[in-house]
Amino acid sequence: MTARPGSWQAIEAEVLRRIHARDWPPGSAIPNEADLAQSFGVARATVNRALQSLAEAGILDRRRKAGTRVALHPVRRATLRIPILRHEVEAAGQPYACRLLARDEAPAPEVVTQALRLPSDAPLLHLRALHLAGGAPHALEERWVNAAAVPAILSAPLDTISANEWLVANAPFTSGDFSIAAANATTDEAAALACQPGAALVEVLRTTWDGARPITWVRLLHAPGYRMRMAL
Repeated sequence: MTARPGSWQAIEAEVLRRIHARDWPPGSAIPNEADLAQSFGVARATVNRALQSLAEAGILDRRRKAGTRVALHPVRRATLRIPILRHEVEAAGQPYACRLLARDEAPAPEVVTQALRLPSDAPLLHLRALHLAGGAPHALEERWVNAAAVPAILSAPLDTISANEWLVANAPFTSGDFSIAAANATTDEAAALACQPGAALVEVLRTTWDGARPITWVRLLHAPGYRMRMAL
């Protein structure tokens, strides 16, 4: 997907281009945020986010009062960007759809509240959705959202945009964790994913945080045959 002109991703791509072209060689200082914002015609906050992303990836070395330099010995760190399932399906050349199967506010199971470090009676927004690729099941989503961290989700049109896509666009996170495992489909999961009970599925568990505030816990079960791809 091409970055939108003027977006932080576009600024990040241009900074990377200049580094790779040796316009800014290893160890050299790059212009300050204000000058970059003026030359790119964007807000300083946009430049800041792009440079911070590159610093987290080990490409830039940012130090308070010392400015920003191209890392002398760049170390590419593995990072994970939360995939938008719609983009994943459409990139494979298939039409995407999402069905919201359940939406309610209730106390979550213990495994969820413990993962989010919340009281057992904390009211959370519970969502269950089925993502489709070409009309066939692609992934079954079970999600709990801490609406105290993202209150706007309570009025979000989650019947027309998936919670996955809405949260990526509207709830920036600073940290998180995820795990990937094999799981066997229960009877209900098999019915939703159009497979046999006991079928091997790819299970993804993920939590995201904004500082000390938990945002969401999600369990994704991908239909048989799913292959996960990651860029390093």
